[in-house]
Amino acid sequence: MAILDTETTSRVDSPCVRKCTLDDDDVCVGCYRSLDEICAWGGASDTGREEILYKAAQRRERNARHA
Repeated sequence: MAILDTETTSRVDSPCVRKCTLDDDDVCVGCYRSLDEICAWGGASDTGREEILYKAAQRRERNARHA
C-alpha cells in the first residue's frame, strides 16, 4: 500500500514567503495562515489547501484595510 505524499503531488503551492513570524493571534505576518493552518498544510488535500488560502487571503485583505 503506497502512502500519498501531498507535498509532492499537490497542485496547490505553499504561500510561504519565508517571513515566518506569528502575531498576537498566532497568524503568520508573511503568509497570513494561522498556526493551526500552517501545521495542517502538509497533510491537507488540495481542497483543504484552497480553503486555507482563501482564509489567509481574507486576513490579508482585512489587514490591508486597517493599515
